[in-house]
This record gives sequence, C-alpha cells and structure tokens, in this order.
Amino acid sequence: MKHFFYVILAVAALLGLSACTDESIGVSITDSVSSIVEDSSFVIVGKSIRNDRVQMRTTTKMLGMITADGFGSVTAEALTMWMPSMNIDTTGVKPEWIDSCRLKLRLPYRSGFTGDSLAPMRLDVYRLNKALPSPIYSDFNPTGYFNPDDLLASEPYSPSSGWREVSESYATGTLVRDTVKVISVPMPVELGREIYNAYVKDPAKFASPKTFTDIFPGIYITNSYGSGHVMNIKATELDVYYRKQTVQADTIKVDSALCQTYLASTPEVVSNNIIHFDVDDELSAMVNSGQAIIAAPAGYDVQLRFPIQDILDKYKSNVGNNQAVINTLSLELPVSVPPTQYNIQPPTYLLMVKTSKKDAFINGDSLVNNKDSFYATYDASSKKYIFSGMRAFVLNILKNQGGIATEDDFNFTITPVDVTNYTYPQSYSYYYSNPTSIVTKISPMVSRPAVVRLLLDKAKIRITYSCKTSQCTKPQ
Repeated sequence: MKHFFYVILAVAALLGLSACTDESIGVSITDSVSSIVEDSSFVIVGKSIRNDRVQMRTTTKMLGMITADGFGSVTAEALTMWMPSMNIDTTGVKPEWIDSCRLKLRLPYRSGFTGDSLAPMRLDVYRLNKALPSPIYSDFNPTGYFNPDDLLASEPYSPSSGWREVSESYATGTLVRDTVKVISVPMPVELGREIYNAYVKDPAKFASPKTFTDIFPGIYITNSYGSGHVMNIKATELDVYYRKQTVQADTIKVDSALCQTYLASTPEVVSNNIIHFDVDDELSAMVNSGQAIIAAPAGYDVQLRFPIQDILDKYKSNVGNNQAVINTLSLELPVSVPPTQYNIQPPTYLLMVKTSKKDAFINGDSLVNNKDSFYATYDASSKKYIFSGMRAFVLNILKNQGGIATEDDFNFTITPVDVTNYTYPQSYSYYYSNPTSIVTKISPMVSRPAVVRLLLDKAKIRITYSCKTSQCTKPQ
C-alpha cells in the first residue's frame, strides 16, 4: 500500500535558493511545487548481528557486573595507561612528606550507573607491567599484562558510596559546573613517593605517556566480589596528598593537606573496557525471530538494506528530464523498548554507516559526512530515531554514478554510539551571545547498558524535491 503526500507551495516563498545548482540545473526554478513523498513501497529490511569485539576509542570506563531479566549479564572491567603531570610540585617538598594517594573514579551524579545503587561490590586495582597494545578491543585478554600478585588496592564500592563533588572547567570554552560522584580508592603511599622520586630523577620521562610507561605503564581495574550495578566512569585520576615547607619572613611555615593530580586518563593515552555480554533467553529469542535489536555495550548491531535504487527510480520517474531540485532525504525509524529489569533504555545515539566503511569509521575516529555516514538522536517522546541530512548521499549517486547505485550503496550498519559535543560561545552583538555546539567525537557506546528494537516495517523514508508546476508529475 502506497501513501503519498503531495504539497503545493508558493514559488516565491519556497525557492529562490542556490540549491538549484546542486544538481547542475543551471537556472532557478520558478512557478514550482514541492512534492513530499512517504512511500511504504520503499521496503527496508535488516537483521541483528552480534558485535562483541569493539574498539572503544573513548576515555569512558565501565566497571561492574549486572544481570537484568530481559537483557542479560554484563561484566565490565577497565584498563588505562596514564598521562603524567609535566610539573610535579617539588619546592619545599620531600618524598617522606607525601602522606597518601588516592585513585579517583568520577561518574555523572544522577545517570552514572545502571542497576542497584546500594548493591555492595568490591574492586581490585592491579599495576600493569607493560604498555597496552594499540589498537585494543573489548575482548582484550589482560593475562600477561599484569602480575596477579601485584595488587595495588582492594576496596568495597557502590554508586551510593561516592561523595558529591562540584567541579568547574573551561574545557568547552565557557565556564561549566559539573556535579559528579567520586569513588575514592586508597592507594599505597609508596606509589606516590615512587612517582615523585622518578620525577626528581628524570623529569623528561614525564614529557609524554609513551616515555612515562617506563615508570608506570598503567592500571587494570576488575571486580572481585558482588553483582548489581555497572558504573559509567567519565574521569580517572591519581591524586597525591602532601605537605610542604615555605619560608615567610624568616619563619618556616608548613602547609598541609595539599593535593596534586599526578596522573590522569585522557584521550591521548590508550585505555579500554573489557566487556562480557551474555544475552538472556528473551533477548536471544527476539533476535532469532528476525527482530532488529540494537544492544550495548558490545552487543548487537543491525545490518540494513536501504532501498536507494527504488528511491532514485521513483524520483527519476516523477521528474523525467525536467528541471528539479532534491531538497531532503531522511529515514525515520520508530522503535519499541523491550521490558527489562532496571528499565534499561535505548541508546541515546545511533550511527548509520555504510557497512564497507564501518571499521574505517570507528578505527579512524571519524565524524559523519552525511554521504556515507549519519547519526540520529533518540526522541523519547515519539520513540523514534530520525536520520536527516541524507541529501548528499542521494546527490552523490545522481551526480557521480549516473543515478545507478552500487551494492555498496545499499548496505548499511546501524550501531549504538556515544557522541561528544564541544560548546563554544558566538557573540552576535554587545547584548547577547549564542552558544554553538559541534560534534567532536563519535565512538562505540560504552556509557551504559542499552537496548532497543527497530520497527523496520514501520520505517518511513521521506524525499522532498521541487520542480516546475507544468513539469512535475504527481507520484502514483
């Protein structure tokens, strides 16, 4: 059954636009109509595929263990190398005046975990004995990268055990106050003194993460007890507390309770999440029945057959050799949320990328170009993802391939991702400024467990185009 919407709009209000030249028309279209096509004959088919080997490419750490009915069991461990401080405070400081050091795990205050916030668990921290490989994947086996006898810390924890902290940062170009929960893990005081002495001996080793691996390659964090939650750790650092002496008016003054961050996990260093996701019988049955299921982390993608040639043929049939302008092409994906324990929600973002280019996209730390790759944000009110801005995709085939799609143009993969935005102010007048946000990073989703069912049979492809009234054929 075909459904069409045919909308005639006034010419002068619609198209005095330079986009006419995008399809090499050469003249402006006047006295035109805009044809909005929603056609259920554009059949979209897809299937779920397991994607349990993911290159993370993110500083986000997942830690914990959860079993949720309707979803499955997730175990998450973390590894990270370190970005060292290039300037450790040594003035008036002695290594024996280092009193303590702590590993701090920071997670979002309200949305930093999935599961039971009170479930008691225990984490263990091990010292790595060599640098992590790059690239590194979610199925990484840490055996051989740490000594089981080299345990740095073991500490009970839960999301409710963290303390509230408000931090201020200009990282996005404007002052941002961020409220987080901090899980603080006591570390051996000898570690802080070791790093201090290494800096005094050879500060050049602290110039880069690569040279610093000779001193301290990194840490491996795992669970040794309990189940009930997984945490989304957005920042990891090693803080050292110490005393120092200063001379004021010939008087020696001792300052206590000073703190410096010696080490941090940053985008410049290799870090990874080790994810084990065992799907439960309910979710497995949905997949086996042919339903298009997206699940994270390290769960399921959907391989999609996008009917681009049908769209092109319909467009060319309606327009013929007449002047026309394609205005938009979009894909609307309704979804349903499978019922699960802990009310596990859909991914915030989905990436749609040509299957042949997916690995290069993820491995290359790419951004969408709206020709081979697109992303959509989940709208909880309408329960939809809308991939808009696909115009460049169809224009590329029209211009460079004579309107003939290749096999590569049909096959797409939809995968859950995390999207990082950078916000900076743009001043337009003396009186106000308008902040602008741009996407700076797209990486496989490891911020939290997520699941959603794509209702491909209800998907809508919408193409809008304009042509002269006398030349535009009403879709049949």
